[in-house]
Amino acid sequence: MTRVVMTGTGLFTPPNAIDNAALVASFNTWVAAENVRLAGAIEAGQCEPLATSSEDFIVKASGIHSRYVMDAEGILDPERMRPNLPVRGNDELSIQAEMGLAAAHEALASAGVSAADIDQVIVACSNLERPYPAVAVELQAALGAGGHAYDMNVACSSATFAIDAASNAIRAGAARRVLVVSPEICSAHLNFRDRDSHFIFGDACTAIVLEDDAVATADSRFEVLGTRLVTQFSNAIRNNAGFLNRVADADPLAADKLFVQEGRRVFKEVCPMVAGLIGEHLAQLELSGDDLSRLWLHQANRHMNDLIARRVLGREPAAGEAPIILDRYANTSSAGSIIAFHLHRDDLASGALGVVCSFGAGYSAGNVVVRRR
Repeated sequence: MTRVVMTGTGLFTPPNAIDNAALVASFNTWVAAENVRLAGAIEAGQCEPLATSSEDFIVKASGIHSRYVMDAEGILDPERMRPNLPVRGNDELSIQAEMGLAAAHEALASAGVSAADIDQVIVACSNLERPYPAVAVELQAALGAGGHAYDMNVACSSATFAIDAASNAIRAGAARRVLVVSPEICSAHLNFRDRDSHFIFGDACTAIVLEDDAVATADSRFEVLGTRLVTQFSNAIRNNAGFLNRVADADPLAADKLFVQEGRRVFKEVCPMVAGLIGEHLAQLELSGDDLSRLWLHQANRHMNDLIARRVLGREPAAGEAPIILDRYANTSSAGSIIAFHLHRDDLASGALGVVCSFGAGYSAGNVVVRRR
């Protein structure tokens, strides 16, 4: 039987960081200006004054203290409040391929393989900067990888869904080595003028090398014991940006063309769905929460992760059992659980079991059970 192993990971962290204090100062400056502009309508009872944000509010709501972004200056400018990422020429490497290249080189070096050894490249993330040509094919060319490449999008579950696709390709004999890359520029689709969500996202890119164990050479290997996916349609997390906006004469800057969510509803509906997915998958493999040494969960909200970990383990997780990286990276969509895996796996002993799980819009959730070799 073909055994699939994860042999290398890579992480690209943007050079710019924004802490809560800077983000709140920018947001509150904009709020003050808006309340002055709308003073007449507010006084006439036609609208309510906008509420300010605070560092305490952000930490209490999410557990986030800071985030890395591709551009900080544009985000913190109260007149702009969005990243400033200049258009690149068609013959220049795209920004997502550039991020992917950095993460991929680290993952390949970690796995001890060259780009030419790769049979398949999957770029899996929440938002792609263009419909075609595929960013994955561009990255494949920039790396000098072989085989074929394609893009995929399952929102925050993109990386785990891609791990499932890569594992299936290897087990089917269609590939021996697959590279999964998740270049997330979440700051570009975040509404920095929405008090309830202006703090949620950050940017990052991860890469993972998956191989047929028979050809792998890395000393450190995590065998993929199984993958399990679930989707359930919901409008509670939505982004209406798309190519049909133009022919519908829709406002491309309207709030619904950015990230929109009903946070309380998401918490109530997603947590039991994810805990159930993990529990059912473990049972299918004749395992339980007691067998796990590590939970690398999607990094969206500290409260969600704490609740899911308690339900899966049946107790409060011990320090390090469900590592949190969102405090400094914020929500990096599909990259989050992979960042947690990348940074918090080396201490595990041979034979230790863990779960990589991501979840988000769709709803969607992907679960990967691994064992350290």
